[in-house]
Amino acid sequence: MKPAWSVVLFTTLAGAAQGLVVTLALAELASLPMHTAFLAQALALAVVLLLAALVASVFHLGRPERAWRAASMWRTSWLSREVIVLPAFIAACAGWWLALHQGWDLPWLPWAALLLAALLWLCTAMIYACIRFIPEWAQPLTLANFVLIGLSSGLVLACALAAWQQQRALLLAAAPIALALTLAAAVSRLAALARNARLPLRSTLQSATGIHAPRVAQISRGMTAGAFNTQEFFHGRTPARLRQVRGFFLLFCFALPALLLVVGLVSGAAWPWVAAMLLQAPGLVAERWFFLAQARHPQNLYYQTVS
Repeated sequence: MKPAWSVVLFTTLAGAAQGLVVTLALAELASLPMHTAFLAQALALAVVLLLAALVASVFHLGRPERAWRAASMWRTSWLSREVIVLPAFIAACAGWWLALHQGWDLPWLPWAALLLAALLWLCTAMIYACIRFIPEWAQPLTLANFVLIGLSSGLVLACALAAWQQQRALLLAAAPIALALTLAAAVSRLAALARNARLPLRSTLQSATGIHAPRVAQISRGMTAGAFNTQEFFHGRTPARLRQVRGFFLLFCFALPALLLVVGLVSGAAWPWVAAMLLQAPGLVAERWFFLAQARHPQNLYYQTVS
């Protein structure tokens, strides 16, 4: 598939914001000592990330002015459910931020944020996992990877903010969990990569073209000029480039952040947490781009492969 940068940015930014809000909500429910100003600033950052993700998602629409219609199929479409849950999640985070500023005691807001974050992960992941004819996506690990990578990025971000703002209690509580979830996300992503590498092709040139001869040699891509099928369902990158992207995101999304988290835990310094956050950011973008690009649409057997 051809990755859309609007989708890449949306899922990356929203996932980090969800992980950050979940961390803050659990810390609040566990009564960890945190300065109110720090909690409000972290929530404001989460809202900014979510709004940026929302703006990025609009660019994926052919007719942005009709975006409101995307919610009309909520009974059957995971995309429509995501369209409904995302604004509700933003509203819950913004309401929690407002309650902190106004001094309102609304203990149900962290619970609402937790529930909506989980629902948003479910809706976003199921958009891909429910597509049966793309086996790279149609698997339980799709949901697991969305949740684990989102939690990892959000926890690393929360630890970086806590280290920078000297929120010692939050850092001590979240740091080991951030390391554990980063390693768990790496294991889950490697398992998905190993599974996808072993997947047999469900379609052949014979089934794609309707020619049932025992040997079919393709000498053209099926169209004499570029069209929607040749532009939107194939990324145009070579297998060597895909291997480079895979190595990059495994290094920057998991390996280097995990190493820096260990350094931060051992040294107690603030800079490893900030460095882990900065290094993980491009790795998250590369991981999500690869997730979309690795999916092999059956139509590419006819429109892209050339003998």
